[in-house]
Amino acid sequence: MKYSNAEFVFPEELLRIIQEYVQGELIYIPKPKEAHLKWGETTQSKSRVSARNAEIKPLFRNGVSIEDLAAQYFLSYESIKKIVYSKN
Repeated sequence: MKYSNAEFVFPEELLRIIQEYVQGELIYIPKPKEAHLKWGETTQSKSRVSARNAEIKPLFRNGVSIEDLAAQYFLSYESIKKIVYSKN
């Protein structure tokens, strides 16, 4: 998170109003809810994980053990269980 001086960011009138509530402190101003991104939306991580999980499920259905899948995909036994037994 980057520090910005309020004197250079806010109009003078707005700065005076803010100073009625707080002075000389660091304040976090959150993004509006509609500006929040979900996990993986900017890095494609979500689609890569979904593709990996889609590979794992048929392997398990075709008889590959959870232990072998965990070793092959470098995941824990419990992570593989969650993937293969999930309904989606």
